Amino acid sequence: MSDDVSVEAAGETVGEAKWAALRELERLLPGLDKSAVRFEVVSEGERGLLGVGYAPALVIAAAPGSAGVAPPPSGPRAGESPEAAHARELLERITAEIGARCTVEVEESEDELLAVCTGGDLGALIGRHGQTIDSIQYLLNAIVYRDRDDRKPIVVDASGYRARRRAALEAIAQRSAEQASATGKRIELEAMSAVERKVVHEYLKEDPEVETASEGTEPNRFVVILPRRSV
Repeated sequence: MSDDVSVEAAGETVGEAKWAALRELERLLPGLDKSAVRFEVVSEGERGLLGVGYAPALVIAAAPGSAGVAPPPSGPRAGESPEAAHARELLERITAEIGARCTVEVEESEDELLAVCTGGDLGALIGRHGQTIDSIQYLLNAIVYRDRDDRKPIVVDASGYRARRRAALEAIAQRSAEQASATGKRIELEAMSAVERKVVHEYLKEDPEVETASEGTEPNRFVVILPRRSV
């Protein structure tokens, strides 16, 4: 079809050529639906006698220029506050741009706006140690409440990541606090985002045996757990 996007790629094998073509299509079409991609094998490649001489495998991959891409952000929904609608529409645009195929729902309470992304593999949205999803969360808070003092925090979650990560951080905090108390030595945790450092600080703030502090500079700032000195 005339609105198809096609690329040609080479590889040592047909499989490698297809992989290279798919990566290029994903670069050209963020949010590509891989099931919509069609491949045409131009050459299966061949090796010369005794391994001398080599002709690569060639393939052409094509995908619809619009149907293979994640849908654009939806419009306002009934009952949404302006802030919730703004946050949802921004998140829909961001997830579409990075190729994370998902639906976005915003749950609003008196204390926060919880934006939940639901879909298949959302690893690209979450990022290593949650760095991507935390950055997106920071961005939404900064944009939605620009130049405003009346704000409630926007929390971005994907596939239950926040609950799993909180449980893991609290377990790390508990073990480290016990170690600091038993040895009388400070324990330094790995570098964390401000969101994750807050989880550790909040979890241990009532612990009578230890106290916490943050040290270092971003993006390598980390939590230190210290045995609490008796008065």
